[in-house]
Amino acid sequence: MPAPLAAWPYPFWIAHRGAGKLAPENTLAAMRVGQAHGYRMFECDAKLSGDGVLYLLHDATLDRTTCAQGPGQGKPWAWLAQRDAGRWHSRLYGGEPLPTLATIVQWCIAQHLFLNIEIKPHAGEEVRTGQAVAELVSQCWPAARPAPLLSSFQPEALAAARQVNGKLPLGLLVDAWRDDVLLDAHALGCAALIAHYALWDQACVHAAHARSLRCLSYTVNEREQAQRLIGLGIDGIITDRVDLFDPDCR
Repeated sequence: MPAPLAAWPYPFWIAHRGAGKLAPENTLAAMRVGQAHGYRMFECDAKLSGDGVLYLLHDATLDRTTCAQGPGQGKPWAWLAQRDAGRWHSRLYGGEPLPTLATIVQWCIAQHLFLNIEIKPHAGEEVRTGQAVAELVSQCWPAARPAPLLSSFQPEALAAARQVNGKLPLGLLVDAWRDDVLLDAHALGCAALIAHYALWDQACVHAAHARSLRCLSYTVNEREQAQRLIGLGIDGIITDRVDLFDPDCR
């Protein structure tokens, strides 16, 4: 008989990169837009600057979501902090800066919100980034509140985070279902498996729950997709469409 699932303290609906498409992703402005739509949990992507500052950026390059071009890897934080991360989205957000992860963490603490930090390392920086994220959360997050869920596609990053603080909840991200994916998540000590929405079916949900893993899905932007996943017994949905889904309902 499978072990019962541990209590899950997080909201069902998670705002992807702050507010998905309604504001410039991975910025404080996006988090505020998501909050204005009633969302209480936010996903963001964390990388290390060349001088060791954790900041928010999804891509390997700066081209898509800032005014700069080229790779972000190796750039000092003082330089990155001056890049415009909002005008690409719209004039309304011109001048919006790249935030540090510490800024987002402190904002979530002050607003009594929940956080899912995706460890999104530059190539070759998996261990350092995993360690740095776990150290920051361990130092800043109130012990009495549910800690941020740390997720990554990179097992090395999750293993490094676990070495720093074995009590932090981890989630393994996957974009393809493998026969050993549940074993990998279990070996890493994960609390959740976070898979692309198309990968989940009833058998996969049951198998994950039997391993005491919560089942989360990314990135769900259509009602039909959400209803199918809810019917499967999914434990959380990450969405860009904070304007489409009511975070107080399923």
